[in-house]
Amino acid sequence: MLEAKISPASRTSTAPIDAGVRIGHVHLKVADLDRALSFYVDILGFEIYKRIRDEAAFISAGGYHHHIGLNTWQSKGGTPPPPGSTGLFHLAILYPTRASLADALRRLMKAGVAVDHGTDHGVSQAIYLEDFDGNGVELVWDRPRDQWPRSADGIPTMTESPLDLDDLLREPAI
Repeated sequence: MLEAKISPASRTSTAPIDAGVRIGHVHLKVADLDRALSFYVDILGFEIYKRIRDEAAFISAGGYHHHIGLNTWQSKGGTPPPPGSTGLFHLAILYPTRASLADALRRLMKAGVAVDHGTDHGVSQAIYLEDFDGNGVELVWDRPRDQWPRSADGIPTMTESPLDLDDLLREPAI
């Protein structure tokens, strides 16, 4: 195994990554593919782009090749990682409007899926929960950048206020 040896000084002297870089998709190990699809497709509304038997599926919104990959290649019948272990904290699904985030909350409620909590970060509003495999999921809507709270020197500042889910549900249905 290659061991990374980077001094703290060298980390701060590196030029930032290109601002146009985006994370294209996430690939999750799941214990049961059909159970995972029931969460991401049947409840959240993603569409299956491609399925490989009971081993893997690639799902997306709007016909993209895939936003989320789900597979059982190393995890069929497995359990979530125990507390205190490393791994994915959560994946974030970015909704284009506050109304579409409200729609996601309505879908979860209709399916009886428990929400852990909602947070207003100032720059965004987010709903936190776990999928049926125990993976953390953040459903999030970003406010327009010109509405982000900023420090005196213009740097965006995030907050941690409870999100009023009842107010979110007052958004018009899409």
